[in-house]
Amino acid sequence: MTPRISILPKRRLLATAVALIVSGLALDAQAQSAPTQGETRAVAAPAPAPAPVAAETCPLGSFICPPRPISYALCRPNAMLDFYEPQITKDSTLRDTAITDVHSGLDDGTSGVKVESPEPNVYHMTGGVRLERADQVLRAADVTYNSDSTAYDAVGNVKYQEAGMLMSADRITGTTTPNQGDAYNVRYQLLQSRGNGVADHAKVMDPQHGRFRLATYSTCDVGSHMWEFRAKTLNLNKETGVGEARSATMRFKNVPFMYLPYFTFPLDDRRKSGFLYPTFGSNSQSGLFLNLPYYLNLAPNYDATLTPGYYSDRGFMLGAEFRYLLPRSNGTFDLQYMAHDKGPDTDESGTSDRDGSKQRYLVQITNTTNLGDGFMFAANINHASDNQYFRDFSNDLYQSSIGILTSSAYVTKGGKYWSASLGADDYQNVDAGLPNYVVPYRRWPRATFNLEAPLNSWLDVGVDSEAVAFRKLDRAPVFGTTPGQVDGNRLDLAPYLAADFSGASWFVRPRVEYRYTDYRLDSDYQHFNYAEQSPSRSVPISSLDAGLIFDRQTSLFGTNYTQTLEPRMYYLYVPYRNQNNLPTFDTNEMSFDFWQLFTTNRFSGADRQMDANNLTLALTTRLLDDTGVERLSASVGQIKYFSDQKVQMPGVAPTDFGRSDYVAQLGIQFNDKWRLNSSYQWNPNKKQSPYLNDQGQVFEQGRDTDLATVQLQRRIKGDGIVNFSYRYRRNVMEQFDTSVVFPVSERWRALARWVFARRDVLPVTINTAGGPATFSTFTFSHRTLDATVGVEYDSCCVAFRVLGRHYVHDYLRKTDNAVMFEVEFKGLGSLSPQSGSYLRRAILGYQ
Repeated sequence: MTPRISILPKRRLLATAVALIVSGLALDAQAQSAPTQGETRAVAAPAPAPAPVAAETCPLGSFICPPRPISYALCRPNAMLDFYEPQITKDSTLRDTAITDVHSGLDDGTSGVKVESPEPNVYHMTGGVRLERADQVLRAADVTYNSDSTAYDAVGNVKYQEAGMLMSADRITGTTTPNQGDAYNVRYQLLQSRGNGVADHAKVMDPQHGRFRLATYSTCDVGSHMWEFRAKTLNLNKETGVGEARSATMRFKNVPFMYLPYFTFPLDDRRKSGFLYPTFGSNSQSGLFLNLPYYLNLAPNYDATLTPGYYSDRGFMLGAEFRYLLPRSNGTFDLQYMAHDKGPDTDESGTSDRDGSKQRYLVQITNTTNLGDGFMFAANINHASDNQYFRDFSNDLYQSSIGILTSSAYVTKGGKYWSASLGADDYQNVDAGLPNYVVPYRRWPRATFNLEAPLNSWLDVGVDSEAVAFRKLDRAPVFGTTPGQVDGNRLDLAPYLAADFSGASWFVRPRVEYRYTDYRLDSDYQHFNYAEQSPSRSVPISSLDAGLIFDRQTSLFGTNYTQTLEPRMYYLYVPYRNQNNLPTFDTNEMSFDFWQLFTTNRFSGADRQMDANNLTLALTTRLLDDTGVERLSASVGQIKYFSDQKVQMPGVAPTDFGRSDYVAQLGIQFNDKWRLNSSYQWNPNKKQSPYLNDQGQVFEQGRDTDLATVQLQRRIKGDGIVNFSYRYRRNVMEQFDTSVVFPVSERWRALARWVFARRDVLPVTINTAGGPATFSTFTFSHRTLDATVGVEYDSCCVAFRVLGRHYVHDYLRKTDNAVMFEVEFKGLGSLSPQSGSYLRRAILGYQ
């Protein structure tokens, strides 16, 4: 089996550590100089190893934590071969200058080495010989050495130690010139990689070639192998970096579960072709699946992986990945292809675009290229055969929730004060429950130019500009006089001047901007209920942002803090422009939050620019500890409107509110064990709801909570964590999300996550005088959106994880089930590692 390392990203794989003893083994002792008489030294008992240090936990609040490093903390601290001497130096660089001491290897304090020379240049040493040079120590009951032929013969309880290895044998024979030797009944331990095992016979033909018979390897404690790799014969070639194993088995609890009559494996970091770890699992749509990747080392700077796979309910699939790294370009090409899907075309929502096709595929292409002279090209292309592909073939628990595939390709260039780009964006619907017209417009092409340059120390001049051609392949039906999904082009220019006057405890930042947006719609624009083919909009925007910062020293619960008080005022003026004749290519009203109090537009995209005559007042206070870490932050604010809010999205009536929501947010983390984040919005205004009530009637809502969130995170028992969050947004959702990683013991952890929807937007059917009527409303749903439960086991050299998941996989709230199993043989890698990536996304703080 084979690693994919060197200049390309690493991948762990089966049996890489079978390099075992490697041909350098203990026979470095062969190259020692002719022995000289030395003094007897006592051997100290092995000192207890220091207690293992637990891996650093992921900081609270981290969105995705990195995987935990491989830990051998559960191994026995002194799991060494019994002759290990911890006081021997670990510095192997001292060998070239150190002399070889020869003295008694017995510990009685009186014995000495007896040296005889039965022939010229032949030395026979008895009495428990100990040879020591720098980090190398060789002990044997009887050693014979011929300085003419460089032949040696060490017999009787032969033991060898160096910085990276321990080895014992009944006998070692060979020559130092040439460097050849044989060792019989070998035990070994690799001190840096934790590998250990035995070999019936080890033979070194030369420093680059070795052969072993009946060899084993494991990273478990010496004498307590939970898993073990065994091979009848091993041939090691350090010149090519390749080893060969014949009649090899992988065993767990001494029970063989994998047999390989012949395979090759790496001895160093050089890549070579071979099988990678298989992945396996099951899901409700495709049944059991098994993928067996084969890696092809084609050249130092490019490689490929072929992945044949089988799905029990659908058939065979072939995957192919190609990676390349050139001096000025790198990228990947990934294809998954099934020629004939024997499974059903389950069209649950009447939106399938398979059209009866049995061919299923997924193409993913990435590339980054330096074009020279500061120009860069970047592409990320993704395309599936149909919108049901991820529902049917998502092999991990994260991919199954993908709803839209995004593709982009751009050429960019930038300078000290400017940046420019030219490219395209494309989108594909892969939610099996939604029609294809829900995807955003294609942006073919899109160009941007942005400039921000200082005129002096307090004044900047700049421009934000964008030109886009918007295209739709699948369009929503046109109803009545409602504007439809027309194609067209858009140019948006926004030059500005921005000043910054500030001191240590204050700032004043005025800004003026002029925004011009021009459109050229397709010739069929009237069919989509637009009155002009070339509408435009121009509007000035001015704002003034000012604030003060006060601070004082305070104490809370016996801890000293610096408390700040930060009042802030933001005035925005944008005159009204009628924009009802403008399309909405990529524009939506953004969710209101604290930072919306200080922005010039509440709409995303350039198709709507809000009108404003607003004054925002806000207040923030913080607590900073002596190291400057923010331990508490609390803010509150509101916008005062001096004019009506006339600019709205299509179909939304203007409002005449005098004030915005009251917005408050709170963040607390007094130590590294727990944190709390919360936000709240209260709406003082009343307006008509966008939905009917559950009786099918129009009603007003307001003077109530618009948004409320609470997120609590608590570290428990070292690497355990508990998360609780409550999310409510009026007319959108009300959800509870709870997850836990609970350390049951030193070896076991329980895992769970539950996402429960209390309220949601649901279809409701009522009986009316004209018959049944169906409509959508924001009402109680009381249903589970995602439930995951599992366990993890960790030991010295083996870890495994079992997960079961029940989840909603599309917009129609259709559910699916999945079971994932992952086992890791430490030092070799893990089988089916997808569950770990899912948990790092699903459980905040999981590691």
